[in-house]
Amino acid sequence: MTDIILALDVSTGKDALSIAKKTAPFIDAIKIGYPLVLAAGLEIANQLSDEGLPLIADFKVADIPNTSRLIAEEVFSHGFSGIICHGFVGRDSVLACVETAHDHGGECYVVTEMSHPGAVDFFHGGIAERIAGLVCETNADGIIAPATRPERTSLLRTLIGTKKILSPGVGAQGGDPAAIASIVDGIIVGRAIYEAKDPGSAAEEYSRFRT
Repeated sequence: MTDIILALDVSTGKDALSIAKKTAPFIDAIKIGYPLVLAAGLEIANQLSDEGLPLIADFKVADIPNTSRLIAEEVFSHGFSGIICHGFVGRDSVLACVETAHDHGGECYVVTEMSHPGAVDFFHGGIAERIAGLVCETNADGIIAPATRPERTSLLRTLIGTKKILSPGVGAQGGDPAAIASIVDGIIVGRAIYEAKDPGSAAEEYSRFRT
């Protein structure tokens, strides 16, 4: 099944809760990152949990193992079900996030390649492929791979087998959900939903790509 994941990058808790309520019937998970957490605190996760949807912490953790572990502990102690970390920091740092996630019954996803144009400045020349291999070595639950470059995501699928792929870049960044839905386990949509005049209707439109 391909899930629809709302990237809820708004800057107030009030907006976040309102949009979450309107979109909840049509989405499968909510991903929140620094914009919302810096504005409303980690406690916003407790409030969003009322919608009964899994919450993914998109902090793209990229630090030494001890700091990465401390960040992950805070995330899971606030009720998140998943965390996203970077892979370029190396095996030990990724493993700290993976082990902490699994200790709490959660999941860890590793960024292999980002969805914006500038990502290709450094995530190329086999780097993403090496990170995909690291995901398998550390027993991470899956990867983040771009909907804006479905050919790359398709290649990465061959390297990670049945591990999950969550794919950002659909909507405002130009990623085509029809081109990526059959390759990935989750389509991440942000501005195209939360900036819409009617976020509920926008989410319902994307829900037709659930498979």
